[in-house]
Amino acid sequence: MHIAFFGSSLLSSYWNGAATYYRGIIAALARQGYRITFYEPDAFDRQQHRDMDPPDWAEVVVYEPTVEAMQAAFRHAAGADIIVKASGVGALDNEILAATVAEAAKGKLGIFWDVDAPATLAEIDGDTRHPLRAALKRLDCVLTYGGGSPVVEAYRRVGARRCVPIYNALDPETHFPVAPQSRFTADLAFLGNRLPDREARVDAFFFEAARLLPHRKFLLAGSGWEPWQLPPNVEFIGHLSTRDHNAFNCSPLAVINISRKSMATTGFSPATRVFEAAGAGACLMTDGWEGISEFLTPGEEVIVINDARDVARALASLTPQRARQIGEGARRRVLREHTYNQRAQIVDRVLSELVAAKDQQAVA
Repeated sequence: MHIAFFGSSLLSSYWNGAATYYRGIIAALARQGYRITFYEPDAFDRQQHRDMDPPDWAEVVVYEPTVEAMQAAFRHAAGADIIVKASGVGALDNEILAATVAEAAKGKLGIFWDVDAPATLAEIDGDTRHPLRAALKRLDCVLTYGGGSPVVEAYRRVGARRCVPIYNALDPETHFPVAPQSRFTADLAFLGNRLPDREARVDAFFFEAARLLPHRKFLLAGSGWEPWQLPPNVEFIGHLSTRDHNAFNCSPLAVINISRKSMATTGFSPATRVFEAAGAGACLMTDGWEGISEFLTPGEEVIVINDARDVARALASLTPQRARQIGEGARRRVLREHTYNQRAQIVDRVLSELVAAKDQQAVA
């Protein structure tokens, strides 16, 4: 089957944290036999910051962020069997959603794929006129980046016919152990863009830990951070290409994941960074959220921390040998249970069921 996938960007991770997720799941779906065309707008300077060439497992169509160009992209996708509209495309989201609903009405499978479900649900909560509410009743399914049963139940309450979480995972051909690099040497490293519902949590977990440990080195990567925000022992290196993620994860003593507030509150939302770090064999710390033990075992495969003092205590007692043990345990776990090939099998099953159901409706 042919999938036309409208998302933020496959080719650039610049202000686009979903890039790794898109790449992993789409490449795995291609291995399942799907043909995928990914449509992305030329927006937010992402095309000027590409960190990936067009792959052989997906066709990529870049269009101008205008209504006319978007409509032309849908005409290009006319032969697709499945239309996927991802959340947070960043340009003409409502228009792409309406076009996806229109294609579903013609008999194609219409999917809304939410890569930030807690934030999306918070946005439409109480807004009975939000365009997504009406669209959900006409689309065949919602797939989500995560969120577990709280997100599934919430989507059902607002009208989704079906909702299935497709969690982040590891692509072992992309994220794996490499030799450390001196430019990424640190006691603790964090990779994440400055976002409104993450900024305060980064200060509480990461910057405050740096203040508590003034003689330890902290490393920060991502876009949007300002030098005046940083304690003197935090080195800021700016946007990090995905080509450097393995070295970034393998070089420090430990790396930390800090969830956005909405995802931490909802739970069951492991970030792409969790699996990237685990795949590279990094010693990972993460803020605590419900459901983490379904992905990694606290104390054995991940260090769970609740505040900056937890971070400081964990770093004070962490030896290189212990860090290696935790990283190796995490890598074994994700290779065994959390690869994109395994996630793609779930997607394939869901899509096959939906196509069969739609075919039955057409016959009836």
